[in-house]
Amino acid sequence: MSLAIDLATIWALIIAFAVFVYVVMDGFDLGLGILFPLFPAKADRDVIMNSVAPVWDGNETWLVLGGGGVMAAFPLAYAVLLPALYTPMIAMLIALVFRGVAFEFRWRARGERNPWDLAFAGGSWLAALAQGIALGAILQGVNVEARQYAGGWWDWLTPFSILTGVSIVIGYAMLGATWLVMKTEGTLRDRAYRLSWLLLIAMLGAIVTVSLATPLLHVQYTQRWFAWPNIIFTAPVPIAVAAVTVLLLRALTNKYDYQPFFLSLALFALSYAGLGISMYPFIVPQSITIWQAAAPPNSQIFLLVGVSVLIPLILGYTAWAYWVFRGKVRPESGYH
Repeated sequence: MSLAIDLATIWALIIAFAVFVYVVMDGFDLGLGILFPLFPAKADRDVIMNSVAPVWDGNETWLVLGGGGVMAAFPLAYAVLLPALYTPMIAMLIALVFRGVAFEFRWRARGERNPWDLAFAGGSWLAALAQGIALGAILQGVNVEARQYAGGWWDWLTPFSILTGVSIVIGYAMLGATWLVMKTEGTLRDRAYRLSWLLLIAMLGAIVTVSLATPLLHVQYTQRWFAWPNIIFTAPVPIAVAAVTVLLLRALTNKYDYQPFFLSLALFALSYAGLGISMYPFIVPQSITIWQAAAPPNSQIFLLVGVSVLIPLILGYTAWAYWVFRGKVRPESGYH
């Protein structure tokens, strides 16, 4: 029994890691598409695309690992959550397909008005919104009876899920703006600085709003965050958010190139930690724990052997790709 518990915890950490890395790596990528309409000049859009073109197609690897990991290591949770999230998941996948096609096809189109730019921007907006809505739908809980999803087709659509969807769009846009600060020069970089200020305010507003709304969903969330002695362990998260915000404001004021992006990632990491604090040990909130949803220990051990090899390999080639294409992207140079 203890082995099963340990394996379930290990796999929960692996999946949490995979999902977070996806958010980190694809978040700024989606954010660039969200910001695309604000940069109408073809030259600016070419630079924006070239800033991420060498690395974007490896990002979904982590999404596959996270989703596949849930299916393999926690099949009960996968069987319950997928029917509850069919609509936002299908929308996200369609949006990611359009983005992927647009990455390659826009370079073949001629003319100042490129129809594939619309596919890139629209796909980014829809994918980010769908991911945020799915997160909100999971956090608010799903109707489970006899180890099966017992809700309706539209149960995911609530004011809270819309709030989390919009919040993710804002957060990704913030990552995209600070990525441009780090990777571009001149007027494009200056405009990205101005956008970063506005998006930081919006992102902080979203963090505060979601943080206040989440404890109202379930009494367990309220007790986890505010009951004694839990508050001793949860209080460092909002304190750290405030400290990172001060550092981020300082970095934007001084117009640093690299600090805004990494501090924005730190805000995401702290928000992600808050999500984990709220949900643990449930994988389907208030219904199914990670141990109840876990696959047999033999299956988890078999999968763990493969993952222990694959994750270092993926991290290695990803780090190498970012290192090779480090530095500023200039209009006269590019991946394509």
